[in-house]
Amino acid sequence: MKVLIPGALRSYTQAAQVEADGATLDALFEDLDRRYPGLRFRVVDEQGLLRPNMRIFVNGLGVRDLDRALRTDDFVAVVLALSGG
Repeated sequence: MKVLIPGALRSYTQAAQVEADGATLDALFEDLDRRYPGLRFRVVDEQGLLRPNMRIFVNGLGVRDLDRALRTDDFVAVVLALSGG
């Protein structure tokens, strides 16, 4: 499936959009980490949870559950949430 990568993580992928496989979001990030070592740790923490500053959209719908099932034709966007004051 197609995965949109935010600018802050493109040093791993060298591309704004990549292809990856996975039956769930968690499996998708495992596959991305195999292809682009270190990327998963920037998105998923040591407890297996999405980091607070990360947002994931599947076909435009915001998702935080890494057990969310995926289809091969889904479009996943990884977005880095901005913060500050």
